[in-house]
Amino acid sequence: MKLEKIIKNVSSFVAAVVIFLMAGGMYLSSKGFEMTDNGEIVLMNRAYAQDEALKELPVIPDNYVFPSEHSEGAADAPVVLYEYSSFGCSHCADFHLNTLPKLRDKYVKDGKLRLVFVPFPIDRDSMNAALLGECMPEDKYAAFADLMYKKQREWGLSRNPEKILKQYAALSGLNSEKAEACLHDDDVAREILLNRQNGIAQLGIQGTPSFVISHNGKSELIGGAQTFENMSRIIDDKLNN
Repeated sequence: MKLEKIIKNVSSFVAAVVIFLMAGGMYLSSKGFEMTDNGEIVLMNRAYAQDEALKELPVIPDNYVFPSEHSEGAADAPVVLYEYSSFGCSHCADFHLNTLPKLRDKYVKDGKLRLVFVPFPIDRDSMNAALLGECMPEDKYAAFADLMYKKQREWGLSRNPEKILKQYAALSGLNSEKAEACLHDDDVAREILLNRQNGIAQLGIQGTPSFVISHNGKSELIGGAQTFENMSRIIDDKLNN
């Protein structure tokens, strides 16, 4: 009897684990995520993005409609730089905190460049950060994005990153009830994921950070972390032509 009880308990435990994993998988799938064989939670279509690296990059249509919500700089600036970035990406943080301020000083202030930030989450936590960011008033978005990158290691390595993210959202003026609603706003989540999927399929984005620079109706993809010197050289070339 004792052995039968042990087997029964083990069977119940295994069944509970299976149900938990199935429920977790369904939830992740509904949010645009999946779990890899090694247990890592990643956004769907990441494998597709990696496969695209082996193919010719798509030509960006002249009439492609880029996101424009989070922008700074003159609306009629001759050059527009779209920053596709994840709040959980260390290379993104380096660019955003060290290179971007120099571009602001050299080009944005003089009306030569407009910057547009496009959230491109790479995991569940960076998705949550992006969702909270979308609830920020537009005049506070840039400061919130800077905070996410400055404190990236703290919330990224936390055992409860969602709690830490909510605390930072509170510091930016978002109360806990509103923050909770933002994290479960499926309409906003779909919009973020749609921009990400369009970035992969139509722009050829294969990782973060990635940039699209537009000038005279033509757009081109710039992949990978960029130094200020390299980005400045690219912008100057556009301005001179």
